[in-house]
Amino acid sequence: MATGIARWLQRAFGVEEDEAGAVVAGFAMFFLLFAGYFLLRPVRETMGIAGGVRNLQWLFTGTFLATLAAMPLFGWVAGRVRRRRIPYWVYGFFISNLLAFAACFAAMPGDPWVARTFYIWLSVFNLIAISVAWSVLVDVFTSAQSRRLFALIAAGASLGGLVGPMLGVLLVGPLGYAGLSVLSAGLLAAAGAAAWRVHRWRDLRPLPGDAAMPRQQPLGGSAFAGATEVLRSPYLMGIATFVLLLASVTTFLYFEQARLVEARFPDPIDQTRVFGVIDTIVQALAIVSQLFITGRVARTLGVGVLLVAVPLVVAAGFLWLAHAPVFAVLAVVMVARRAGEYAFVRPGREMLYTVVPPEAKYKAKNFNDTVVYRGADAVSGWVKAGIGMVAQQPAVAMVIGALIALAWAANGAWLARAQRRLAPH
Repeated sequence: MATGIARWLQRAFGVEEDEAGAVVAGFAMFFLLFAGYFLLRPVRETMGIAGGVRNLQWLFTGTFLATLAAMPLFGWVAGRVRRRRIPYWVYGFFISNLLAFAACFAAMPGDPWVARTFYIWLSVFNLIAISVAWSVLVDVFTSAQSRRLFALIAAGASLGGLVGPMLGVLLVGPLGYAGLSVLSAGLLAAAGAAAWRVHRWRDLRPLPGDAAMPRQQPLGGSAFAGATEVLRSPYLMGIATFVLLLASVTTFLYFEQARLVEARFPDPIDQTRVFGVIDTIVQALAIVSQLFITGRVARTLGVGVLLVAVPLVVAAGFLWLAHAPVFAVLAVVMVARRAGEYAFVRPGREMLYTVVPPEAKYKAKNFNDTVVYRGADAVSGWVKAGIGMVAQQPAVAMVIGALIALAWAANGAWLARAQRRLAPH
């Protein structure tokens, strides 16, 4: 049976026979991780609107401060435990958090501070947990393998993002928020087991660089090494800029989504359904693209197309919204941005890390994925709120968003050229 799967993957997606086990394990890791996250994501979105759209910037600021607090803790763990065991420590910590939230939801249903804390926690969890999963992949696969395999493996994330909301809709009634949290913890534990399988595959096929820094050894370094590595490297700073611009564009659209959804659908139940429908459409489009388009584009046209195409589409979407600020247009732009990010931007962004040293693949990458991302969230959230207060016209923010998206595209083109120079030939 395993041989049959390997042959099918080879024929359909160009997976080499000895790579099939790692591809299946990586696919399963992302499926389980994203199913557990998207199980809870519509709940978080509803909790955010319940606190008032005008207060979202405070939740974004709280998320950034929580991320700042988590960064040195992650750096300490990454520097002291064996490199291949980093996912188990991180996921084990988050599993304990989920079980604690389950107890709080059961004991204090409807408590606003539990809701706010959960909103912030889930916003930190999703970035760190997903960043660690991608760190496993960029640590295990070479740059050439990433162009062939990352989109296929990332399809597991889209499938998980498709299944997760469906499970949430079906189970939130009988299980409640507490039961969903326990189920999410179980899925996260299974994702950790899949990460072990990916590392085990590479252990049996070591790369030349593994002799200098084996996966069985700790990375070493300080708890703040991720930040210092980024500041010392123009290439990593370029990736940080890419993440900053991505997060800024995302935040501008997120605030506009919250404003238009609140105006169009005042009932919280309807809001949760709308978010669930958007999630379902996004993941369906993303998985089709990842399976049949992204890998071929990366192999034939290069990483640059993955990093530039979506920002250009988003820039056009912002201008469309400036002209027609209605929910239907917003829904199309949001779906295009999010599906494009999952299918093109995220795999392309992760390919950039295949040419950096092992420590940067965990520490610098996590710093960019969490602190830089959430810092940009917080700043752009206040900027968006300030523009709304001063201009009183949503079109002004949309034009500014278009300019940010164009800068994002230019930065992506520069990074693609830099990655080609650093990649082994």
